[in-house]
Amino acid sequence: MFKHLNFIKAGILFFLSLSILAEESFIPDPPSLNATNYILMDSISGRILAEKGADERIEPASITKIMTGYVAADQADKGFVGLSDEVFISENCWRKQGSKMFIREGTRVLLSDLMKGMVIQSGNDASCAIAEHVAASEEGFVQLMNLYAREMGLKNTQFRNESGWPDPEHFSSARDLAILSTNLINKFPDHYSLYKEKYFTFNEIKQRNRNSLLWQDDSIDGIKTGHTESAGYCLVSSGVRNDTRLISVTLRSSSEKARLTDNRRLLDYGFRYFRTKKILTRDLSLLKEQVWGGEEEQVNLSSGEDLYLTLSPRDFQRVEPKISLNDYLQAPIIRGQVVGKIDLLLDGESLATVDAIAMEEVSSLGFFGRAWSNIKLLTYRFLIEE
Repeated sequence: MFKHLNFIKAGILFFLSLSILAEESFIPDPPSLNATNYILMDSISGRILAEKGADERIEPASITKIMTGYVAADQADKGFVGLSDEVFISENCWRKQGSKMFIREGTRVLLSDLMKGMVIQSGNDASCAIAEHVAASEEGFVQLMNLYAREMGLKNTQFRNESGWPDPEHFSSARDLAILSTNLINKFPDHYSLYKEKYFTFNEIKQRNRNSLLWQDDSIDGIKTGHTESAGYCLVSSGVRNDTRLISVTLRSSSEKARLTDNRRLLDYGFRYFRTKKILTRDLSLLKEQVWGGEEEQVNLSSGEDLYLTLSPRDFQRVEPKISLNDYLQAPIIRGQVVGKIDLLLDGESLATVDAIAMEEVSSLGFFGRAWSNIKLLTYRFLIEE
């Protein structure tokens, strides 16, 4: 038997604690883009705001370097390498074609500088040097990249190199790249801060970041461009406005100008019509519920996790929460015990469901106390359920 509890209006306003903006709830379709494949995602709630061909496998070009940076940042975080390491530059890396950081064979370069050269200058030579230092070889590093991809659940991603050099077996998708970028931003904010740097000078050569959106909008702080003849012009960008972080991925745009316009249109659309708010906070009491057979008569219930929603600003006030308890609460109850579900509804449609948990421990009464409580509960259930 499930017991359903609905919050009163005051309770809703209390735990939502939202600043509602006077904007219409109507949301138009996403803008038309030149890119053949794209996705727009909120990085906190994970909600997809727009997409087209988001799961098609496409050559990612230098966007590949997002994963290269992720792997290197994680290996540094685990202590396997250090940003202050002096990395030996091999002939193999020195000879890499395409975009360059201009490192020299036989020299040693700080890993921190190589990370900047890979991110800001998109250096294929820097990517190679990072791979050889982290995993002793490019092949070993690519194995790591694919292991990380599987751990993240990237279903349409396979790497064959660390730089994005063209290869028919090297591919990813707009959705996978958005997930990868979200993980990078959330797990390694210090490394991610490199992606907003506009210039980097190495070996007396100053180069600019290829992501021109950094000059157009201060709210945009990353992330990576890519281009080959087969991949077209690609861009993953991210920015924050009104405490909302969006990630935009556009693939196969026809020109450098088109990819900037495509990405900017998606971000502007998302920031114009959506906001992300924390709806539920772990360990914040939502209500007290009666406990049968316990030394305490009530227990505070809360959400089992922080929960964010991405909605049109005016829709937040229309969200209706409902708690469904698994059964009547009987002692003993332990702190953190899952006792039911919290369902958030908008116009009758479920937006999200999380566990409802007990916020404190409730010990049982003695034998006779429990027996008398059981009798009262049986009587109560008979009267209520009839």
